[in-house]
Amino acid sequence: MSANGLICFTNCLLPQEDGSLVEKDLWIDERRGVIVDAQRTFFLRKERPDKIVDLGGNILSPGFIDIQINGGFGFDFSVYDGDDQAYRDGLKLVAERIIETGVTAIVPTIITQEKSLYPKLLHLLRPWSPPNAAHLLGWHAEGPFLDMAKRGAHSPPLIMPASEGFKSFESIYSAENLAEAEDWLMSCDIRQDTVGVRMITAAPEVDGVMDAITEASKRGICFNIGHSIATTDIATAAVKNGARCITHLFNAMPQLHHRDPSIIGLLGASPYLSTPISTYAPFPSATLTEFERPFYEIIVDGIHSHPNSVRLAYSAHPDGCILITDAMKVLDPHLRDGVHEWRDGRKFYKEGDKLYVEGTTTLAGSVITLDKCVRNFSRFTGCSIGEAIKCATYTPAKCLRIENKKGTLRAGADADLVVLDRQGNVVSTWVKGKIAWERQ
Repeated sequence: MSANGLICFTNCLLPQEDGSLVEKDLWIDERRGVIVDAQRTFFLRKERPDKIVDLGGNILSPGFIDIQINGGFGFDFSVYDGDDQAYRDGLKLVAERIIETGVTAIVPTIITQEKSLYPKLLHLLRPWSPPNAAHLLGWHAEGPFLDMAKRGAHSPPLIMPASEGFKSFESIYSAENLAEAEDWLMSCDIRQDTVGVRMITAAPEVDGVMDAITEASKRGICFNIGHSIATTDIATAAVKNGARCITHLFNAMPQLHHRDPSIIGLLGASPYLSTPISTYAPFPSATLTEFERPFYEIIVDGIHSHPNSVRLAYSAHPDGCILITDAMKVLDPHLRDGVHEWRDGRKFYKEGDKLYVEGTTTLAGSVITLDKCVRNFSRFTGCSIGEAIKCATYTPAKCLRIENKKGTLRAGADADLVVLDRQGNVVSTWVKGKIAWERQ
């Protein structure tokens, strides 16, 4: 540690929130693990950093944030064997290993479960920051309120309607886990300044789901549309009710059709929606209401979505784009191809970045790392590496409303950083102001 706790990163490019790269120094306080305002710190403390880190012209980015990840390095967030400590050990393993890929924060995702498991799993997936590891921000429950026609790899017997609206969500996830944001953090027995995230993916056309969106959003839950056959009108209504994001765009939803573009069409929605007052006039008058297009996740492995589709989506709505891995337990940059155990007696077949349920052509998540998604995204869309970085840092943080603490280089934000070369390869990862991984 430096004598006064201040570190200055110099000779580096800093990604800005608009996707540009600026040559500028960055100061952090490694004692507090936060980014500091260099000018203000100098004038208040009359000190300069005792430690200077020359990055040799590399990029110094906020750490990547993966808001949809199902597991990794042999551990599956959706599998609980009755041993709380073993489960937490698995979480810790993923958090420790994933920093190699530049990820410093994750939202662990669990797929459709037996009803009895939800309260236990969601309790175990409270926010947690193991030392020298990625932060576990909270939970993402994908299911069970999904459309059977777009269930993907989710187990059909476990999928259900939300017949009692929000009460059905409380019945499945437990009321404690769906409490108001501040009350939930207090129940987690963690500091109020801790970042705590809860996400739900559900299909808005499923009985009772639409009625639950507004209440869930009021409680600080990020509500996603996914595994759905919703029409454009239904999808639009869901966003107007409070849905903020689309789960893995293009996958587990109807494909784009010019007469009804379904969920995908939200990317092309006008910022003002026209509602006819009279349908009898030849040119009916209308009222205009503001409409905020949702964020959208996209898996950029070249398999889940064709590069042209990725470019099309980004061109339509660049500020909403969030890169995710949707990675499974076999995520590991060093893992060989072949058959691997999954869950419930089923197996995966891995072939490069392709991952299928064995014996089928059903995609079962991915094995791509987020740093590779960033590099692919720049190549597929033609955007700069800085613009690609934004989609893995600032945009997911903004979607989760945590951009003052994560995904940004603002003063006061956590000093979770990744050093990248000009091609986007990870050189080193820093967590709370301390180096946690370095390429050998």
